[in-house]
Amino acid sequence: MKTWSAPCYKIAVALATVSACPMMLSAQNTATPIQHLIVIFDENNSFDHYFGTYPNALNPPGEPQFTALPNTPSVNGLTPALIANNPNSTKPFRLDRTQEALYDNDNHYTDEQSAYHGGLLDLFPESTNGTGCPVGSNMGYYDGNTVTALWNYAQHFALSDNFFDTEFGTTVMGHLNLISGQTHQTSVASISGKVANGSVIANLNAGFDDCGGTGTIKMTSKNIGDLLTAAGVPWGWFYSSFARIGSNADGTAVCNPVYNNHYDPFMYYASTANPHHLPPSSVDMIGQTDQANHQYDLADFWNAAIYGTLPAVSFLKFTSADTGHPSDSTALAEQRYLVDTINALQRLPEWSSMAILITYDDSDGWYDHVMPPIVNKSNDPANDSLMGSTGLCGKPAAGAYLDRCGYGTRLPFLAISPFAKQNFVDSTLTDVTSILRFIEDNWSLGRLGDQSFDAIAGPILNMFQFAGAPAPKVFLDPDTGLLTSGQ
Repeated sequence: MKTWSAPCYKIAVALATVSACPMMLSAQNTATPIQHLIVIFDENNSFDHYFGTYPNALNPPGEPQFTALPNTPSVNGLTPALIANNPNSTKPFRLDRTQEALYDNDNHYTDEQSAYHGGLLDLFPESTNGTGCPVGSNMGYYDGNTVTALWNYAQHFALSDNFFDTEFGTTVMGHLNLISGQTHQTSVASISGKVANGSVIANLNAGFDDCGGTGTIKMTSKNIGDLLTAAGVPWGWFYSSFARIGSNADGTAVCNPVYNNHYDPFMYYASTANPHHLPPSSVDMIGQTDQANHQYDLADFWNAAIYGTLPAVSFLKFTSADTGHPSDSTALAEQRYLVDTINALQRLPEWSSMAILITYDDSDGWYDHVMPPIVNKSNDPANDSLMGSTGLCGKPAAGAYLDRCGYGTRLPFLAISPFAKQNFVDSTLTDVTSILRFIEDNWSLGRLGDQSFDAIAGPILNMFQFAGAPAPKVFLDPDTGLLTSGQ
Protein backbone atom coordinates (compact mmCIF):
# COMPACT_ATOMS: atom_id res chain seq x y z
CA MET A 1 0.00 0.00 0.00
CA LYS A 2 1.33 3.43 -0.97
CA THR A 3 0.39 6.74 0.63
CA TRP A 4 1.17 10.30 -0.33
CA SER A 5 0.00 13.80 0.46
CA ALA A 6 -1.37 16.14 -2.19
CA PRO A 7 -1.32 19.92 -2.48
CA CYS A 8 -4.36 22.18 -2.43
CA TYR A 9 -5.97 22.55 -5.84
CA LYS A 10 -8.95 23.97 -7.66
CA ILE A 11 -11.57 22.14 -9.66
CA ALA A 12 -14.03 23.88 -11.93
CA VAL A 13 -17.11 22.16 -13.26
CA ALA A 14 -20.03 23.84 -15.00
CA LEU A 15 -19.13 27.36 -13.83
CA ALA A 16 -18.53 26.32 -10.21
CA THR A 17 -14.99 26.58 -8.83
CA VAL A 18 -14.05 25.06 -5.49
CA SER A 19 -10.76 25.32 -3.64
CA ALA A 20 -9.81 22.57 -1.24
CA CYS A 21 -6.97 20.85 0.55
CA PRO A 22 -7.35 17.10 0.10
CA MET A 23 -6.87 14.55 2.81
CA MET A 24 -4.18 11.89 2.73
CA LEU A 25 -4.67 9.56 -0.24
CA SER A 26 -4.15 5.83 -0.44
CA ALA A 27 -3.57 3.67 -3.50
CA GLN A 28 -4.35 0.05 -4.21
CA ASN A 29 -1.85 -2.34 -5.72
CA THR A 30 -2.51 -2.44 -9.46
CA ALA A 31 -1.07 -4.27 -12.44
CA THR A 32 -0.37 -0.95 -14.20
CA PRO A 33 0.46 2.53 -12.88
CA ILE A 34 -3.21 3.45 -13.38
CA GLN A 35 -4.58 3.91 -9.86
CA HIS A 36 -7.73 5.86 -10.77
CA LEU A 37 -9.97 4.84 -13.65
CA ILE A 38 -12.76 7.17 -14.79
CA VAL A 39 -15.26 5.68 -17.25
CA ILE A 40 -17.50 8.25 -18.97
CA PHE A 41 -20.43 6.47 -20.60
CA ASP A 42 -22.24 8.70 -23.05
CA GLU A 43 -25.16 7.97 -25.32
CA ASN A 44 -26.05 6.70 -28.77
CA ASN A 45 -23.33 7.41 -31.32
CA SER A 46 -21.56 5.21 -33.86
CA PHE A 47 -17.90 5.56 -34.80
CA ASP A 48 -18.65 6.85 -38.31
CA HIS A 49 -21.19 9.34 -36.94
CA TYR A 50 -18.42 11.08 -34.95
CA PHE A 51 -15.09 9.98 -36.48
CA GLY A 52 -15.92 8.76 -39.99
CA THR A 53 -13.77 11.36 -41.80
CA TYR A 54 -11.11 11.79 -39.07
CA PRO A 55 -8.65 13.50 -39.33
CA ASN A 56 -10.00 15.48 -42.32
CA ALA A 57 -12.53 18.23 -41.59
CA LEU A 58 -14.23 20.41 -44.17
CA ASN A 59 -13.35 23.66 -42.31
CA PRO A 60 -16.03 25.98 -43.73
CA PRO A 61 -15.99 29.63 -42.59
CA GLY A 62 -17.74 30.33 -39.28
CA GLU A 63 -17.03 26.94 -37.69
CA PRO A 64 -14.13 26.00 -35.38
CA GLN A 65 -11.24 25.06 -37.62
CA PHE A 66 -9.53 21.69 -37.30
CA THR A 67 -6.14 20.92 -38.82
CA ALA A 68 -4.59 17.57 -38.01
CA LEU A 69 -1.16 17.40 -36.43
CA PRO A 70 1.69 16.16 -38.63
CA ASN A 71 1.85 12.38 -38.95
CA THR A 72 -1.69 11.86 -37.66
CA PRO A 73 -2.64 8.25 -38.43
CA SER A 74 -5.69 7.52 -40.52
CA VAL A 75 -8.69 5.51 -39.31
CA ASN A 76 -10.89 2.90 -40.94
CA GLY A 77 -13.37 5.58 -41.90
CA LEU A 78 -15.58 7.03 -44.61
CA THR A 79 -13.42 7.51 -47.68
CA PRO A 80 -14.63 9.75 -50.52
CA ALA A 81 -15.08 6.62 -52.65
CA LEU A 82 -17.22 4.90 -50.00
CA ILE A 83 -19.40 7.99 -49.63
CA ALA A 84 -19.84 8.38 -53.39
CA ASN A 85 -20.50 4.69 -54.03
CA ASN A 86 -22.30 3.80 -50.83
CA PRO A 87 -24.60 0.76 -51.06
CA ASN A 88 -27.34 2.40 -48.97
CA SER A 89 -30.27 4.21 -50.57
CA THR A 90 -29.02 7.44 -48.95
CA LYS A 91 -25.33 8.31 -49.12
CA PRO A 92 -23.49 9.41 -45.96
CA PHE A 93 -23.71 13.20 -45.62
CA ARG A 94 -22.01 15.81 -43.47
CA LEU A 95 -23.83 17.56 -40.62
CA ASP A 96 -22.66 20.97 -39.42
CA ARG A 97 -22.86 22.76 -36.08
CA THR A 98 -26.27 24.24 -36.87
CA GLN A 99 -27.60 20.67 -37.01
CA GLU A 100 -26.75 19.73 -33.44
CA ALA A 101 -30.38 18.80 -32.61
CA LEU A 102 -31.03 15.44 -34.28
CA TYR A 103 -33.75 12.84 -34.45
CA ASP A 104 -33.52 9.73 -32.31
CA ASN A 105 -33.03 6.66 -34.49
CA ASP A 106 -34.09 3.02 -34.10
CA ASN A 107 -31.57 0.94 -32.15
CA HIS A 108 -33.68 -2.15 -31.50
CA TYR A 109 -31.88 -5.49 -31.28
CA THR A 110 -33.53 -6.98 -34.36
CA ASP A 111 -33.60 -3.82 -36.47
CA GLU A 112 -29.90 -3.11 -36.02
CA GLN A 113 -29.11 -6.62 -37.21
CA SER A 114 -31.34 -6.11 -40.26
CA ALA A 115 -29.44 -2.94 -41.21
CA TYR A 116 -26.26 -4.99 -41.69
CA HIS A 117 -28.06 -7.34 -44.09
CA GLY A 118 -25.70 -10.27 -43.86
CA GLY A 119 -22.60 -8.11 -44.32
CA LEU A 120 -23.90 -5.98 -47.18
CA LEU A 121 -24.49 -3.02 -44.80
CA ASP A 122 -27.03 -1.55 -47.18
CA LEU A 123 -30.32 -1.36 -45.24
CA PHE A 124 -29.65 1.35 -42.65
CA PRO A 125 -32.24 3.85 -44.00
CA GLU A 126 -34.87 1.13 -44.16
CA SER A 127 -34.05 -0.59 -40.84
CA THR A 128 -32.86 1.91 -38.21
CA ASN A 129 -34.18 5.27 -39.37
CA GLY A 130 -36.01 7.03 -36.55
CA THR A 131 -39.80 7.19 -36.49
CA GLY A 132 -40.95 10.40 -38.19
CA CYS A 133 -37.46 11.17 -39.51
CA PRO A 134 -36.78 11.83 -43.18
CA VAL A 135 -35.63 8.51 -44.64
CA GLY A 136 -31.85 8.32 -44.54
CA SER A 137 -31.41 10.73 -41.64
CA ASN A 138 -29.33 8.09 -39.87
CA MET A 139 -26.64 8.35 -42.57
CA GLY A 140 -25.47 11.75 -41.29
CA TYR A 141 -22.05 12.30 -39.73
CA TYR A 142 -20.17 15.10 -37.97
CA ASP A 143 -16.55 16.09 -38.48
CA GLY A 144 -13.93 18.02 -36.52
CA ASN A 145 -15.77 21.32 -37.00
CA THR A 146 -18.58 20.11 -34.68
CA VAL A 147 -17.21 17.30 -32.48
CA THR A 148 -14.02 19.34 -32.28
CA ALA A 149 -13.15 18.45 -28.70
CA LEU A 150 -13.30 14.71 -29.32
CA TRP A 151 -11.10 15.10 -32.41
CA ASN A 152 -8.61 17.16 -30.39
CA TYR A 153 -8.55 14.56 -27.61
CA ALA A 154 -7.80 11.97 -30.31
CA GLN A 155 -4.94 14.16 -31.53
CA HIS A 156 -3.26 14.27 -28.13
CA PHE A 157 -4.24 10.92 -26.65
CA ALA A 158 -5.44 7.52 -28.01
CA LEU A 159 -8.43 6.61 -30.18
CA SER A 160 -9.66 3.15 -31.19
CA ASP A 161 -11.17 2.51 -34.62
CA ASN A 162 -11.99 -1.15 -33.88
CA PHE A 163 -14.13 -0.96 -30.72
CA PHE A 164 -17.66 -2.39 -30.81
CA ASP A 165 -20.88 -2.46 -28.87
CA THR A 166 -20.96 -5.84 -27.14
CA GLU A 167 -24.35 -6.69 -28.67
CA PHE A 168 -26.78 -5.13 -31.08
CA GLY A 169 -29.39 -3.19 -29.16
CA THR A 170 -30.39 -0.49 -26.75
CA THR A 171 -29.40 1.63 -23.76
CA VAL A 172 -30.14 -0.88 -21.01
CA MET A 173 -28.31 -3.65 -22.86
CA GLY A 174 -25.27 -1.43 -23.30
CA HIS A 175 -25.22 -0.48 -19.63
CA LEU A 176 -25.66 -4.06 -18.43
CA ASN A 177 -22.81 -5.22 -20.65
CA LEU A 178 -20.57 -2.42 -19.36
CA ILE A 179 -20.81 -3.68 -15.79
CA SER A 180 -21.44 -7.42 -16.21
CA GLY A 181 -20.81 -8.47 -19.82
CA GLN A 182 -24.18 -10.12 -19.50
CA THR A 183 -27.78 -9.42 -20.54
CA HIS A 184 -29.01 -12.88 -19.54
CA GLN A 185 -30.83 -13.48 -16.25
CA THR A 186 -32.77 -16.30 -14.64
CA SER A 187 -35.68 -14.45 -13.00
CA VAL A 188 -37.97 -14.36 -16.02
CA ALA A 189 -37.70 -16.29 -19.29
CA SER A 190 -39.83 -14.07 -21.50
CA ILE A 191 -41.46 -10.65 -21.68
CA SER A 192 -42.92 -9.94 -25.09
CA GLY A 193 -40.50 -7.77 -27.09
CA LYS A 194 -38.32 -7.19 -24.02
CA VAL A 195 -36.89 -10.50 -22.76
CA ALA A 196 -36.34 -13.56 -24.95
CA ASN A 197 -34.89 -16.86 -23.76
CA GLY A 198 -33.93 -15.12 -20.53
CA SER A 199 -31.94 -12.37 -22.30
CA VAL A 200 -32.83 -8.68 -22.20
CA ILE A 201 -33.37 -7.42 -25.77
CA ALA A 202 -34.95 -3.99 -25.11
CA ASN A 203 -35.16 -1.27 -22.49
CA LEU A 204 -36.72 -2.32 -19.19
CA ASN A 205 -36.75 -0.55 -15.84
CA ALA A 206 -34.53 -1.45 -12.89
CA GLY A 207 -36.15 -3.90 -10.49
CA PHE A 208 -34.44 -2.63 -7.32
CA ASP A 209 -35.35 1.05 -7.55
CA ASP A 210 -38.08 3.07 -5.83
CA CYS A 211 -38.21 5.11 -9.02
CA GLY A 212 -38.10 2.15 -11.37
CA GLY A 213 -41.68 2.41 -12.54
CA THR A 214 -43.42 -0.46 -14.29
CA GLY A 215 -41.94 -3.06 -16.60
CA THR A 216 -38.95 -4.01 -14.47
CA ILE A 217 -36.26 -6.66 -14.65
CA LYS A 218 -34.06 -8.08 -11.90
CA MET A 219 -30.64 -9.28 -13.03
CA THR A 220 -29.19 -12.38 -11.39
CA SER A 221 -25.61 -12.48 -12.67
CA LYS A 222 -22.54 -11.00 -10.99
CA ASN A 223 -21.38 -7.53 -11.91
CA ILE A 224 -18.06 -5.72 -11.63
CA GLY A 225 -19.25 -3.98 -8.46
CA ASP A 226 -19.50 -7.35 -6.73
CA LEU A 227 -15.88 -8.13 -7.64
CA LEU A 228 -14.59 -4.70 -6.63
CA THR A 229 -16.40 -4.79 -3.28
CA ALA A 230 -15.14 -8.29 -2.52
CA ALA A 231 -11.57 -7.15 -3.21
CA GLY A 232 -11.91 -4.01 -1.09
CA VAL A 233 -11.39 -1.67 -4.05
CA PRO A 234 -13.26 1.66 -3.64
CA TRP A 235 -15.67 2.28 -6.52
CA GLY A 236 -18.85 4.09 -7.46
CA TRP A 237 -21.41 4.84 -10.15
CA PHE A 238 -21.98 8.62 -10.21
CA TYR A 239 -25.08 9.80 -12.08
CA SER A 240 -25.95 13.48 -12.09
CA SER A 241 -29.69 12.94 -11.60
CA PHE A 242 -29.47 10.22 -8.94
CA ALA A 243 -29.95 12.19 -5.71
CA ARG A 244 -33.47 11.97 -4.36
CA ILE A 245 -35.34 15.23 -3.89
CA GLY A 246 -37.52 13.96 -1.06
CA SER A 247 -39.01 10.88 0.55
CA ASN A 248 -42.46 9.42 0.94
CA ALA A 249 -44.04 8.48 4.26
CA ASP A 250 -42.87 4.90 3.84
CA GLY A 251 -39.27 6.00 3.29
CA THR A 252 -39.21 5.41 -0.45
CA ALA A 253 -37.50 8.00 -2.60
CA VAL A 254 -38.99 10.87 -4.51
CA CYS A 255 -36.69 11.18 -7.49
CA ASN A 256 -35.58 14.03 -9.71
CA PRO A 257 -38.06 14.31 -12.63
CA VAL A 258 -35.20 13.82 -15.11
CA TYR A 259 -33.88 10.70 -13.37
CA ASN A 260 -33.75 7.73 -15.74
CA ASN A 261 -33.00 4.40 -14.09
CA HIS A 262 -31.78 3.04 -17.44
CA TYR A 263 -28.70 5.17 -16.72
CA ASP A 264 -27.74 3.31 -13.52
CA PRO A 265 -27.27 -0.37 -14.35
CA PHE A 266 -26.25 -1.33 -10.81
CA MET A 267 -29.88 -0.72 -9.76
CA TYR A 268 -30.83 -3.89 -11.65
CA TYR A 269 -28.91 -6.06 -9.14
CA ALA A 270 -29.89 -6.73 -5.53
CA SER A 271 -26.25 -6.72 -4.42
CA THR A 272 -25.39 -3.25 -5.75
CA ALA A 273 -28.68 -1.32 -5.68
CA ASN A 274 -29.48 1.72 -3.57
CA PRO A 275 -33.28 1.50 -3.86
CA HIS A 276 -34.08 4.57 -1.75
CA HIS A 277 -31.36 6.74 -3.37
CA LEU A 278 -29.75 7.33 0.02
CA PRO A 279 -26.74 9.65 0.14
CA PRO A 280 -23.35 8.50 1.41
CA SER A 281 -23.12 8.60 5.19
CA SER A 282 -20.05 10.87 4.89
CA VAL A 283 -17.59 12.07 2.29
CA ASP A 284 -15.05 9.61 3.69
CA MET A 285 -17.42 6.76 2.78
CA ILE A 286 -17.77 7.65 -0.90
CA GLY A 287 -16.50 4.58 -2.71
CA GLN A 288 -16.90 2.42 0.39
CA THR A 289 -19.88 0.24 1.34
CA ASP A 290 -22.50 2.09 3.39
CA GLN A 291 -26.15 3.06 2.94
CA ALA A 292 -25.43 4.46 -0.54
CA ASN A 293 -24.04 1.08 -1.63
CA HIS A 294 -21.75 2.70 -4.24
CA GLN A 295 -24.61 4.48 -6.09
CA TYR A 296 -24.25 8.26 -6.01
CA ASP A 297 -25.14 11.56 -7.50
CA LEU A 298 -22.41 13.10 -9.66
CA ALA A 299 -21.99 15.83 -7.05
CA ASP A 300 -20.67 13.16 -4.69
CA PHE A 301 -17.84 12.42 -7.13
CA TRP A 302 -16.65 16.02 -6.93
CA ASN A 303 -17.07 16.03 -3.14
CA ALA A 304 -14.76 13.01 -3.02
CA ALA A 305 -12.34 14.79 -5.34
CA ILE A 306 -12.29 17.87 -3.11
CA TYR A 307 -11.57 15.85 0.02
CA GLY A 308 -9.06 13.50 -1.51
CA THR A 309 -11.17 10.34 -1.30
CA LEU A 310 -11.60 9.70 -5.02
CA PRO A 311 -12.48 6.01 -5.59
CA ALA A 312 -10.17 3.78 -7.58
CA VAL A 313 -12.89 3.05 -10.16
CA SER A 314 -15.54 5.64 -11.01
CA PHE A 315 -18.25 5.48 -13.63
CA LEU A 316 -19.58 8.93 -14.59
CA LYS A 317 -23.02 9.42 -16.13
CA PHE A 318 -24.22 12.85 -17.11
CA THR A 319 -27.82 14.00 -17.02
CA SER A 320 -29.84 13.26 -20.16
CA ALA A 321 -29.35 16.75 -21.57
CA ASP A 322 -25.55 16.33 -21.59
CA THR A 323 -25.01 12.77 -22.83
CA GLY A 324 -25.10 13.43 -26.58
CA HIS A 325 -28.27 11.32 -26.95
CA PRO A 326 -30.18 12.51 -30.04
CA SER A 327 -33.47 14.29 -29.22
CA ASP A 328 -32.56 14.49 -25.49
CA SER A 329 -29.16 16.12 -25.94
CA THR A 330 -26.87 17.38 -28.70
CA ALA A 331 -23.27 16.90 -29.77
CA LEU A 332 -22.44 20.43 -28.60
CA ALA A 333 -24.11 19.99 -25.20
CA GLU A 334 -22.16 16.77 -24.77
CA GLN A 335 -18.96 18.55 -25.76
CA ARG A 336 -19.44 21.31 -23.20
CA TYR A 337 -19.97 18.91 -20.32
CA LEU A 338 -17.22 16.53 -21.41
CA VAL A 339 -14.68 19.33 -21.70
CA ASP A 340 -15.63 20.91 -18.37
CA THR A 341 -15.30 17.50 -16.73
CA ILE A 342 -11.98 16.54 -18.34
CA ASN A 343 -10.47 19.97 -17.73
CA ALA A 344 -11.36 19.56 -14.05
CA LEU A 345 -10.05 15.99 -13.85
CA GLN A 346 -6.68 17.09 -15.24
CA ARG A 347 -6.37 19.58 -12.37
CA LEU A 348 -6.72 16.90 -9.70
CA PRO A 349 -3.61 15.56 -7.95
CA GLU A 350 -4.79 12.08 -8.95
CA TRP A 351 -4.28 12.98 -12.62
CA SER A 352 -0.75 11.58 -12.52
CA SER A 353 -2.18 8.08 -11.93
CA MET A 354 -5.46 8.45 -13.84
CA ALA A 355 -6.98 7.13 -17.03
CA ILE A 356 -10.25 8.44 -18.50
CA LEU A 357 -12.13 6.17 -20.89
CA ILE A 358 -14.91 7.63 -23.05
CA THR A 359 -17.39 5.54 -24.97
CA TYR A 360 -21.11 5.08 -25.66
CA ASP A 361 -23.89 2.74 -24.60
CA ASP A 362 -25.08 2.01 -28.14
CA SER A 363 -25.05 3.39 -31.69
CA ASP A 364 -28.63 4.76 -31.85
CA GLY A 365 -28.90 3.13 -35.28
CA TRP A 366 -26.43 5.56 -36.87
CA TYR A 367 -24.66 4.20 -39.92
CA ASP A 368 -21.25 2.63 -39.57
CA HIS A 369 -19.58 0.98 -42.55
CA VAL A 370 -17.69 -1.77 -40.69
CA MET A 371 -19.29 -5.18 -40.33
CA PRO A 372 -18.78 -6.23 -36.70
CA PRO A 373 -17.21 -9.63 -36.09
CA ILE A 374 -19.84 -11.97 -34.73
CA VAL A 375 -18.18 -13.49 -31.69
CA ASN A 376 -21.42 -14.61 -30.03
CA LYS A 377 -24.09 -16.33 -32.11
CA SER A 378 -27.83 -16.70 -31.68
CA ASN A 379 -30.51 -18.41 -33.74
CA ASP A 380 -33.77 -17.13 -32.32
CA PRO A 381 -36.09 -16.82 -35.36
CA ALA A 382 -38.32 -14.35 -33.51
CA ASN A 383 -35.54 -11.82 -32.89
CA ASP A 384 -32.34 -12.56 -34.83
CA SER A 385 -32.16 -11.22 -38.37
CA LEU A 386 -28.51 -10.54 -39.16
CA MET A 387 -28.27 -13.15 -41.91
CA GLY A 388 -31.97 -13.21 -42.81
CA SER A 389 -34.50 -15.89 -41.95
CA THR A 390 -32.15 -18.80 -42.61
CA GLY A 391 -28.81 -17.75 -41.11
CA LEU A 392 -30.22 -15.57 -38.31
CA CYS A 393 -27.09 -14.72 -36.25
CA GLY A 394 -25.22 -17.96 -36.79
CA LYS A 395 -25.35 -21.28 -35.00
CA PRO A 396 -24.67 -20.96 -31.27
CA ALA A 397 -22.70 -23.48 -29.29
CA ALA A 398 -24.62 -25.99 -27.21
CA GLY A 399 -25.76 -24.39 -23.97
CA ALA A 400 -25.10 -20.83 -25.13
CA TYR A 401 -27.48 -18.12 -24.02
CA LEU A 402 -29.53 -16.97 -27.00
CA ASP A 403 -30.51 -13.42 -28.03
CA ARG A 404 -27.09 -11.95 -27.36
CA CYS A 405 -25.97 -11.54 -30.97
CA GLY A 406 -22.76 -9.58 -31.08
CA TYR A 407 -20.57 -7.75 -31.48
CA GLY A 408 -22.85 -4.90 -32.43
CA THR A 409 -22.13 -1.55 -34.10
CA ARG A 410 -18.68 0.07 -33.92
CA LEU A 411 -18.50 2.85 -31.32
CA PRO A 412 -16.12 5.73 -30.53
CA PHE A 413 -13.63 4.90 -27.78
CA LEU A 414 -10.91 7.18 -26.40
CA ALA A 415 -8.31 6.82 -23.67
CA ILE A 416 -7.20 10.11 -22.07
CA SER A 417 -4.35 9.78 -19.61
CA PRO A 418 -0.75 10.70 -18.87
CA PHE A 419 -0.11 7.09 -19.92
CA ALA A 420 -2.06 7.27 -23.20
CA LYS A 421 -0.14 7.00 -26.44
CA GLN A 422 -0.23 10.37 -28.16
CA ASN A 423 -1.95 10.95 -31.51
CA PHE A 424 -2.44 7.19 -31.72
CA VAL A 425 -5.09 5.04 -33.37
CA ASP A 426 -5.46 1.54 -31.98
CA SER A 427 -6.97 -1.17 -34.19
CA THR A 428 -6.95 -3.98 -31.63
CA LEU A 429 -10.34 -5.74 -31.66
CA THR A 430 -12.11 -4.58 -28.51
CA ASP A 431 -15.64 -4.04 -27.23
CA VAL A 432 -17.45 -2.46 -24.27
CA THR A 433 -16.53 -5.41 -22.05
CA SER A 434 -12.85 -4.74 -22.75
CA ILE A 435 -13.32 -2.02 -20.11
CA LEU A 436 -14.52 -4.71 -17.72
CA ARG A 437 -11.52 -6.85 -18.55
CA PHE A 438 -9.12 -3.98 -17.87
CA ILE A 439 -10.69 -3.37 -14.45
CA GLU A 440 -10.56 -7.08 -13.63
CA ASP A 441 -6.92 -7.37 -14.66
CA ASN A 442 -5.67 -4.09 -13.21
CA TRP A 443 -7.11 -4.84 -9.78
CA SER A 444 -6.66 -8.65 -9.95
CA LEU A 445 -10.36 -9.39 -9.57
CA GLY A 446 -10.76 -12.51 -11.71
CA ARG A 447 -13.55 -13.04 -14.24
CA LEU A 448 -17.31 -12.75 -13.85
CA GLY A 449 -18.07 -16.12 -15.46
CA ASP A 450 -21.44 -17.46 -16.64
CA GLN A 451 -20.80 -16.62 -20.31
CA SER A 452 -19.93 -12.99 -19.62
CA PHE A 453 -18.31 -11.40 -22.67
CA ASP A 454 -15.36 -10.36 -20.48
CA ALA A 455 -13.87 -13.80 -21.05
CA ILE A 456 -13.33 -13.11 -24.76
CA ALA A 457 -12.84 -9.33 -24.67
CA GLY A 458 -9.75 -7.91 -26.33
CA PRO A 459 -7.28 -5.84 -24.28
CA ILE A 460 -7.11 -2.03 -24.33
CA LEU A 461 -3.48 -1.95 -23.17
CA ASN A 462 -2.14 -1.06 -26.62
CA MET A 463 -3.63 2.42 -26.12
CA PHE A 464 -1.19 3.05 -23.25
CA GLN A 465 2.55 3.27 -22.70
CA PHE A 466 3.84 3.09 -19.16
CA ALA A 467 7.44 4.13 -19.78
CA GLY A 468 8.83 7.43 -20.93
CA ALA A 469 7.49 10.97 -20.58
CA PRO A 470 3.79 11.30 -19.73
CA ALA A 471 1.36 12.76 -22.24
CA PRO A 472 0.91 16.48 -21.49
CA LYS A 473 -2.39 17.82 -20.18
CA VAL A 474 -4.73 19.20 -22.83
CA PHE A 475 -7.21 21.90 -21.88
CA LEU A 476 -9.99 22.73 -24.32
CA ASP A 477 -12.63 25.43 -24.68
CA PRO A 478 -16.00 23.84 -23.88
CA ASP A 479 -17.85 25.83 -26.55
CA THR A 480 -15.47 25.48 -29.48
CA GLY A 481 -13.52 22.36 -28.54
CA LEU A 482 -10.29 24.18 -29.42
CA LEU A 483 -7.13 24.23 -27.32
CA THR A 484 -6.78 26.85 -24.58
CA SER A 485 -4.04 27.75 -22.13
CA GLY A 486 -5.64 25.70 -19.38
CA GLN A 487 -5.49 28.52 -16.85
